[in-house]
Amino acid sequence: MKHSVALYHYPLSPFCRKLRMVLAEKKIEVETIEEEYWIKRPEFLMLNPSGKVPLLNMKGKLYSDSHAICEYLEAIYPNPPLLPKEPESLYEVRRLVFWFDDKFNSEVTSRLLNERMYRYIQRTGHPDSKNLRFALNNIPEHIDYLHKLLSERRWLAGENMTLADFAASAHLSCVDFLDDLDWSQSNLVKQWYSALKSRPAFKSLLLDYIPGFRPPPQYTDLDF
Repeated sequence: MKHSVALYHYPLSPFCRKLRMVLAEKKIEVETIEEEYWIKRPEFLMLNPSGKVPLLNMKGKLYSDSHAICEYLEAIYPNPPLLPKEPESLYEVRRLVFWFDDKFNSEVTSRLLNERMYRYIQRTGHPDSKNLRFALNNIPEHIDYLHKLLSERRWLAGENMTLADFAASAHLSCVDFLDDLDWSQSNLVKQWYSALKSRPAFKSLLLDYIPGFRPPPQYTDLDF
C-alpha cells in the first residue's frame, strides 16, 4: 500500500465519487483500488462481507458505507467543513444527501448505469427500454428541483458548499458520462455544476476510464 489510506471503489459508482470528492477536498492522500464488486471476489468479501463499494482502509482499519464514512471524515478532518454545525442547516444537508443517494439514485442513476453500462460489462443482455424510459423521464423533474433550490440559495443547502453539493454532482456526473443530461434545461444548474466541475477535487472524476465507453465532449469540458 503506497499510502496509509486506501479506497476500494468503482469509477462510476456515485457513492464512491462522492467520497472521492470529500477525500480530495480535505486533501487526504489516498491510494485508489478499482474493485469490480459484482464479481464478489473472495478476498474483497473478506474485507467487506456486504460486497459493496466504497470501502476505506485507514491505517489498517476498514470503514464501509459512504454516508458513515463521509461523516467520520468530517469529524476527524473538519477543514474545510462540508457539514454545518447549526442543527437546521445540518438537517438540510443530510436531507439533500439522502434525496440524491436514495431518490435520485433509485429513479435515475442506478437504472441508467444498470441498463447502459452494467448489462454490457456483465454481459447480462440488452438494455430494458422500460427502465431507460422511466429514468430518462424522471430527469427533468429533478433538474427542476435543483433549479428551484439554486434560485433561492448560492449552493444547494445554503450559502456554503457542502456534502449535499458533492452528493448531487456525483450522481449528475454519472448521468453526464452516459450523455443523458440536457444542460439547456437550466442555465442555473449548469453554472452550479460547472463551478463544482472546476474544483481540483473533481479532477480525478473527469479522468475516469471505463473500457468500451467514451463520455461525450461536454463531460470533460470545464466551459461546457
